[in-house]
Amino acid sequence: MALGDKIRKLGSDAVSAGNPVAVLFGKVTRTNPLEVNVDQRLTLEEDFLILTESLLRYEADLTHYHLSGGGATQDALTDKLVIRPGLQTGDTVLLLRVQGGQKYVVWDKVVTS
Repeated sequence: MALGDKIRKLGSDAVSAGNPVAVLFGKVTRTNPLEVNVDQRLTLEEDFLILTESLLRYEADLTHYHLSGGGATQDALTDKLVIRPGLQTGDTVLLLRVQGGQKYVVWDKVVTS
């Protein structure tokens, strides 16, 4: 079998083995528990979603103290700083359907400029 024929057969076998990865858009309809709606016909619950780290809430605690001239301490930056807010209801997300269609990777948020 020629190399080109082998490559075509491998590609055909990969597609016929199941549903290949597909790119989809969804809208977050609920955050706790997470729920994403795709094409207004399919609602994916948290059990079917795989999140990437960049979509999780991330905050930093920058609490520190200042010494005044008299030696007393004064609290500074007592609130946590939100670096990433995480997914919010209404966010549009980019999804990758894993081969077989049972799980979906929530790849990233979609933003408009």
